Amino acid sequence: MSSPTRRTVLRGLALAAAASAAPLPAFASAASPATGGYVPPLRQMRGMWIASVVNINWPSKPGLTVEQQKAEYLAWLDLAQVRKLNSVFVQIRPTADAFWPSPYEPWSEYLTGTQGQDPGYDPLAFLVEETHRRGLTFHAWFNPYRVSMQPDPAKLHPDHPGRKHPDWIIPYGGKIYYNPGLPEVRAFVQDAMMDAVTRYDIDGLHFDDYFYPVNTTAFDDAAAFAKYGQGFPDLAAWRRNNVDLLVSEMQQRVLAAKPEVAWGISPSGIWRNKSTDPLGSDTAGGQSYDNLHADTRGWVKKGWLDYIAPQIYWYIGQSNADYAKLVPWWSGVAAGTGTELWIGQAAYKAGAAGQPAEWFRPDELTNHLTLNRSHPEVGGDIWYNSADVRDDRIGSVTRTVAAHYTRPALPPLLPRLAHGRAPERPVLVWAKRGSGGVELRIQARGHETPFQYAVFRLDGPARPGDFDDARNLVALVPATGKQARWVDPEGGGNSHYYVTAVDRVSRQSAPSDVRRAH
Repeated sequence: MSSPTRRTVLRGLALAAAASAAPLPAFASAASPATGGYVPPLRQMRGMWIASVVNINWPSKPGLTVEQQKAEYLAWLDLAQVRKLNSVFVQIRPTADAFWPSPYEPWSEYLTGTQGQDPGYDPLAFLVEETHRRGLTFHAWFNPYRVSMQPDPAKLHPDHPGRKHPDWIIPYGGKIYYNPGLPEVRAFVQDAMMDAVTRYDIDGLHFDDYFYPVNTTAFDDAAAFAKYGQGFPDLAAWRRNNVDLLVSEMQQRVLAAKPEVAWGISPSGIWRNKSTDPLGSDTAGGQSYDNLHADTRGWVKKGWLDYIAPQIYWYIGQSNADYAKLVPWWSGVAAGTGTELWIGQAAYKAGAAGQPAEWFRPDELTNHLTLNRSHPEVGGDIWYNSADVRDDRIGSVTRTVAAHYTRPALPPLLPRLAHGRAPERPVLVWAKRGSGGVELRIQARGHETPFQYAVFRLDGPARPGDFDDARNLVALVPATGKQARWVDPEGGGNSHYYVTAVDRVSRQSAPSDVRRAH
């Protein structure tokens, strides 16, 4: 049985139809107490994927006006905040095209309906600015090798690299791909993606599970294999090495250009089955190592990624691919490597037509996150996709947020960045009681403006450990300038407040001096 990754869930217009607005439910306040003895973590990935290919999520259809496109994106950010998320993963290069004015590839057809047509503004600049304005992190999601969702090269823009270099492309399965076996292609796609990394203030560079589309000679790269495949035992080993080179080279280029940018991949959830390889998982599903030539376990063990986010899109107890077996397996892979482990969650399956009965259990997704708590290697989750996070067909997302996102959470801090210079501790100028709650006024110190402020509320002076987790964390306040204001509607006369400054990579200052509400 093949792995049900995003390869099998490009639902095109059917999913884009989910753009019809569903009402968003109310949630417990960020200051509501932690439940069940669970200590909420200070840092946790809480992300969602916003897909642009075939207009799955954003823009909802091609040809919208600039203002319509902007309004739609702001609504996705509203959703992220309602669902207590801290990160978005936005697809900005879905098919060898661009959501920014790229010197390498044409404007995406998913913006205007016509590949190469200027949309009238710089979408990526807008996306990044507005995301940061909300205090959310922006991960730029790229597809390295997919060129077109249709098979005819003549339908590409006349200036498209695939038209200028027809030897670079391979039609297969009703689509067109760049040939990963050509060194000049590998260098070109890196250049095209790094253009966005170097020119824009993104927080992460992200790939999903698309590398080679399939393990078959029907994907016709025989000429490239004949030219470059000497020394490899077979076609599959050569293809796997080509993907390895892409991954390792991307790491080096990100580190050299912008070391503060997080670099990671969200692969299909099964590396290899134990029946194939004793190092594999106790599963019987599609194997990324064999089927897609993606040695996902190897990348983690070799330290080539800042994080890996396997798409574990199966329910607990599924016979061929059990969530309860795959999370421990991936935890074991990531343990001791310095590679963060985030789990790709299948919001798109919960309550969806055609899914087995297990996906109609309202507690299925919340049980996933409960299971994750037993594996400290798991640093959070990313939800696919944003329309399903919004629509919440059977209330499973609402239930998960209420049970697990009881407090705000800073995004993860990459181990390799943990020892960098933290922001200076801010000044909490006052904490004044008023009719709407307790107003805090915060002042930054130093020359640089922090990314946001973390507000802690205690019932007395701080004790050791009070800032180590999120039990006392009541708000993350975006720092749009040197001063910030926030009103705590639940503060009282005995509330003691402390504030820390947080930078873009989630390094945190020492806490401010205390201010008691008065």
